[in-house]
Amino acid sequence: MNIAYREAWFKYKLEMCASHDLKSRIYYAAKDGMSLALYTLLNSLPKSEAYMFLNQKYLEEDGQEYTPLIVAARYGHEQVVKVLLSCDPDLEVEGTVKFDGYIIEGASALWVAACAGHLNIVKLLIKHRADVNHATKTNSTPLRAACFDGRLDIVRYLTKHKADIHIANKYNNTCLMIASYKGHLDVVSFLLETGADPNEKALCGATAMHFAAECGYVDIVKELLKYNAKFSADDAGMTPIMTAAERSRGFIIDYLIERPEISIEERIEALELLGASYANDKENYDLSKAYMYMHKSMELRYSDPDNPIKKKLIQPIPAYENWVECQTLSELEAIKRNSNGLHMEALTIRERVLGSSNPEVPQPIIYRGAIFADNARFDRCLELWLHALKLRQKNYVSVSKDLLRFAQVFSQMLHIGTKVSHSHVIEVLAGAILELERNKSKLTKPGSKDDPETVMVICSFIQALDDIESNLISTLYLLTILTRLLKQCSEEEKFNIGRMVFTLNQLQVTLRDGQSLLHLACNAETPVDEFHTNDVCKFPCADTTKLLIKCGADVNAMDGERNTPLHVIVNYHKAISDFMTLYTIITALTDGGAHLDCVNERGETPLDASATGSVAEIILKTQMNLSLRCLAANAVKRHQIPYKGLVPKALESFIELHGSGTKRA
Repeated sequence: MNIAYREAWFKYKLEMCASHDLKSRIYYAAKDGMSLALYTLLNSLPKSEAYMFLNQKYLEEDGQEYTPLIVAARYGHEQVVKVLLSCDPDLEVEGTVKFDGYIIEGASALWVAACAGHLNIVKLLIKHRADVNHATKTNSTPLRAACFDGRLDIVRYLTKHKADIHIANKYNNTCLMIASYKGHLDVVSFLLETGADPNEKALCGATAMHFAAECGYVDIVKELLKYNAKFSADDAGMTPIMTAAERSRGFIIDYLIERPEISIEERIEALELLGASYANDKENYDLSKAYMYMHKSMELRYSDPDNPIKKKLIQPIPAYENWVECQTLSELEAIKRNSNGLHMEALTIRERVLGSSNPEVPQPIIYRGAIFADNARFDRCLELWLHALKLRQKNYVSVSKDLLRFAQVFSQMLHIGTKVSHSHVIEVLAGAILELERNKSKLTKPGSKDDPETVMVICSFIQALDDIESNLISTLYLLTILTRLLKQCSEEEKFNIGRMVFTLNQLQVTLRDGQSLLHLACNAETPVDEFHTNDVCKFPCADTTKLLIKCGADVNAMDGERNTPLHVIVNYHKAISDFMTLYTIITALTDGGAHLDCVNERGETPLDASATGSVAEIILKTQMNLSLRCLAANAVKRHQIPYKGLVPKALESFIELHGSGTKRA
């Protein structure tokens, strides 16, 4: 598209969108690269007014926030940038942009130009004295942005103009680290030549060497070693060679085990861990390589026959079939063609070498369990997954995905007629309750806006809300599955299940919209996962509702719109085809103390909320037996009699539940 055509097209757009305000017209001229149209617009304004428009931010539909200069820098419109710079805008105004799926807050025009790889625009901005070290909210500089994409030309230019190569982001992750992680050898070499410290540590204790080894960049590892990079351990106790082994980076291990800095013990463990990783790595699974590296490590253990380096074995783990590791070459050679034996050997090695506290241990266990599930070996799958669940919760790692995974496999088993052990479901339910307790404890109030930790607190708060939503739904699935298994349980087991569900109800955790577990159990709109779970878990569910009520669920709990579970169930759209579910839930709620005269935000009682002449209305009317207390509370609300501060707090809450319905008043 030539310039004249583009200008004509832009003029046409403006004519067709005459309703656009001047701010929008200036912004879209910059965004679409229409330098002549932009020049005309700006020159038609007083200088002060033009300056104002240039420094205002425009909010895009997806949440990105740009000034005309930032958006022009983003899309590489050099002529537009020149026009804008001639009006002397504020070069340090910050926007919110997205790159590679990441949301970047506090990005200047220079940061955006560097990240997008527009060298000419970088030069223009620096010529007009843009702050070369202007960092984003996470303390990422334009130089770091250029290092991320490996733009050596921009890295050189920024550095030449006093960009500080030592500025790290909020995780103390340096430019050298990000270039090493992304595999940009030329940028790594330049940074090292310019004085970057190869032994600087991120907050997690990792160095540039860790990042390069983790991603398998042998040339970058070699380059870092030229500049005296050390083999230090990170906060999890992982050295670069162990990090490479854990990620199945064979080329890195083959190179590093020849280095004089690596002791024979480190070589042995690295080879063992590499072999163990190949045996249970979804992306790099290779059982022949697994055996080869395990064999190499065993040969190294016995390289001095008179003084072999024996393994320090861990206690046998039931989930690994109580496997005891091979101690000699002959023992290892005996399982060469025993794939299950090699898999269990590998899992045992990983837990011994890495330790049960290492966050990388559980994932291969889950992968091996999934393989068993795919082959209908659900018993082995569950043993492995339960072990992984315990490891993660022991180390305070989120198990949201794990809980859903259990609900899926239990549902699959029930659907195809495979026996599900209620003890397994109970064990997972206990893990779900523990997880929800931890989620709830994170719901602390964000700090003051001047607190430097506020952003992290808010992020933790939002993550806790996300986790609660996911975990609450998964817990509902588990409860629904458990109701199908109660006949298997002894009276003592039923009592213990009741105590667990009571504890769950006492947590009073809800979705963001205020729905409790009881609301969800009564709601036909409750989301159901489609991977097997929807074969078993269908809502509303009478059995789940009754279990929750029996174990202390608040039948009068209100969601964000003041709807009680009774308000929810009366709108069930399958009232005739699924009459027994509707009838059972309504009677269970009313027998449990649900008030028929509670009003929601619209002033509706459950009776008001049900359609006139509906099945739900008929059932409700058979349950109507208002107490004198309810009638009195209704009268107080209806006649607006003052009561707050004049009656006990408990009575205030009771009165608040009541009121006149507007639908049929």
